[in-house]
Amino acid sequence: MEYVAPEMLIVIAALWVLGMFLKNTPSFPDWFIVWAILIAGIVAALFVVGFSVEGVIQGIIAAGVAVFVHQLIVQTKHQEGGQ
Repeated sequence: MEYVAPEMLIVIAALWVLGMFLKNTPSFPDWFIVWAILIAGIVAALFVVGFSVEGVIQGIIAAGVAVFVHQLIVQTKHQEGGQ
């Protein structure tokens, strides 16, 4: 957690929610969800952390954490279902 700026925790949560909304949007292609989360993460981080290289890096990390947490949940549910 030392690599994630504390103020980015809310951005991670927001990106996770954004991903859930996009996943449930029928006309939004699944392959583009991670790209949308990445772009939104970078833009949000630039405003939260500042317009710098660190802001871009924090956005990439935030997007990665949001996608990773989502996959942890999906894969755990998949395993529990015995599939």
